[in-house]
Amino acid sequence: MEDEEMEKKVQQYLHRKGFRLTELALQEERNRLSTTSLSDVSLSRSDNDPARYYDGYNKLRTWAYNSLDQYKHELLRVLYPVFIHCFMDLVAEGHTQEARSFFHTFREDHELMHSRDLQKLEGILSPLHLEEMDLARSLRENKFRIKLCEYSYELLLQYLQKTQALVMLGIINERIIFEVSAGQPSLISDDADVVALVGTSKDLAKQINQKEVHWGLLEDSVEERMEKALSDSDKTEAESKDADAEDNNKARNSLIKKSSEGGKQGGPLKKLKKDKVVGATGKNNKSEASMVSAAPRVKPELTLPATPVEVEQSILEDLRNRAQLNNLALPSVSFYTFLNTHNGLNCSSISNDGSLVVGGFSDSSVKVWDMAKIGQPAKTSSSQGENGSSQGEHLSSTSEGKRPYTLFQGHSGPVYSAAFSPFGDFLLSSSSDSTIRLWSTKLNANLVCYKGHNYPVWDVQFSPVGHYFASASHDRTARIWSMDKIQPLRIMAGHLADVDCVQWHVNCNYIATGSSDKTVRLWDVQTGECIRMFIGHRSMVLSLAMSPDGRYMASGDEDGTIMMWDLSTGRCVSPLAGHNSCVWSLAFSCEGALLASGSADCTVKLWDVASSTKALKMDDTKAGSTNRLRLLKALPTKSTPVYNLRFSRRNLLFATGALSLGS
Repeated sequence: MEDEEMEKKVQQYLHRKGFRLTELALQEERNRLSTTSLSDVSLSRSDNDPARYYDGYNKLRTWAYNSLDQYKHELLRVLYPVFIHCFMDLVAEGHTQEARSFFHTFREDHELMHSRDLQKLEGILSPLHLEEMDLARSLRENKFRIKLCEYSYELLLQYLQKTQALVMLGIINERIIFEVSAGQPSLISDDADVVALVGTSKDLAKQINQKEVHWGLLEDSVEERMEKALSDSDKTEAESKDADAEDNNKARNSLIKKSSEGGKQGGPLKKLKKDKVVGATGKNNKSEASMVSAAPRVKPELTLPATPVEVEQSILEDLRNRAQLNNLALPSVSFYTFLNTHNGLNCSSISNDGSLVVGGFSDSSVKVWDMAKIGQPAKTSSSQGENGSSQGEHLSSTSEGKRPYTLFQGHSGPVYSAAFSPFGDFLLSSSSDSTIRLWSTKLNANLVCYKGHNYPVWDVQFSPVGHYFASASHDRTARIWSMDKIQPLRIMAGHLADVDCVQWHVNCNYIATGSSDKTVRLWDVQTGECIRMFIGHRSMVLSLAMSPDGRYMASGDEDGTIMMWDLSTGRCVSPLAGHNSCVWSLAFSCEGALLASGSADCTVKLWDVASSTKALKMDDTKAGSTNRLRLLKALPTKSTPVYNLRFSRRNLLFATGALSLGS
């Protein structure tokens, strides 16, 4: 009011003094200011208009789809982050109906690559849900990293400047980090890790992957000592046979002469050819085994337990009888099928020698089957209670008399993981009750209950030498434990969502973790530090496996994709669409020549690792080269999803699954 009165007085003064021009100029200025304030009000109204998200995204989408084919697949990468942030911004501003309409209009564009995320985001109905849902929170707290070539990046900037698309520009500026590379656009087949959710720091993954990894085998390990002893014994046998071989050669030469003269002595000739074939396959086997023996040796960072003499003798016997596998010699498979589980079986595992099989159930029980006793009439069954006492039950009825397993009870929630120690004398189980329990298979008793996690424990795995074990949980951490301590030795924190699976490196100095945040991380057990971040999966990572030489790691996800990673460089060496459903288990053969994968699509598949890694080593100079694994054989079950796979020391492949009549 004071300003208006002042303006009136000034105008009266100018009119009284006869300053006509000045009076007109003042009036024009007042009119101009009033129209500006009106336009500001209308602009603020348009800023609140939910249609600006729909129009901005629709124009960006149309422009990207109409771009040149050479750059189109790169420019389309921008659409998914923009789409989900437009949707979440609409929800955050309270425009729920408009947000639902926007989501369903453009959802189909991203259904193929991001169906899991879209199913979760569909449940967001209010601003409160954005704060409560883990996925939405991580999407809003972190940025997307997108790889573009230089020209695609320039095209995008020109479009945003030319169209003055302020809403799209704001989202792209705030939510996306671009990695711009010189040269031509990347191939569509290399689209593995071009769109990934990472922390707010642009160089986080790059900094982590620059750290050094000693991927070799343990020096003076039990297997190495046994292999040396075996090779020494083979040499002495070969030397003793050399003298006999000379005499045999003379006899063979005389037989060959006779057969060529008479034509009736074909047997020795066939045997000679057979010996040559055996010699050739033997050379091939040695070249496959050299993959492991050529690996560098490293010192252990953990104090390793001593190996009993009887265990060393068992390992020596297994090595002596090991079948050499390659792309021509595939393994025998022993498949254990669980019947009548009524969807109650959550997990299963097999001991190293295949003599014991364990199942973890939704009713909180753990059951162990001794394969030697399958089919034999059982007279007593041992049931384990939480107090640690073992009570025998007399089985009088015929139904109870057929029970061939040992029942372990102690958990108070569904059991999600179970694992045998390397020598089969101990068993670990993890549960939704957030505890891990250690059981003795010799005493049929619960020895320890480990409490440290705050939420369900999804996975637990013994180290290759026993004594130490690692766990993965819904609390987004992995933890390292030793059997003799009830508190964890290390806590690995850094994943943005659940840690779903964990796997030890063969030298026990590292563990790998797979997460619902679609990344795999490698951790140093001594420092608890993340030293590798592997980005490329498009859904939660459910299974991991380490190659016997320690250089490569395989990971499988919920969409059926299998990726093999080079631990030394941190890059993917062979992305492939392996299965039609979740990959629940992966296992390398003992010499590392084959990779077996088990899936919810009821198949076991065998992949040729040796030939692809040989080609990779030849192409090591090429930075971006990838080589897909060759599928050797697919082994379908009748109707049994594959829960677990394991190669024994003799290279027999064990598999487990529960018969699913509905699949």
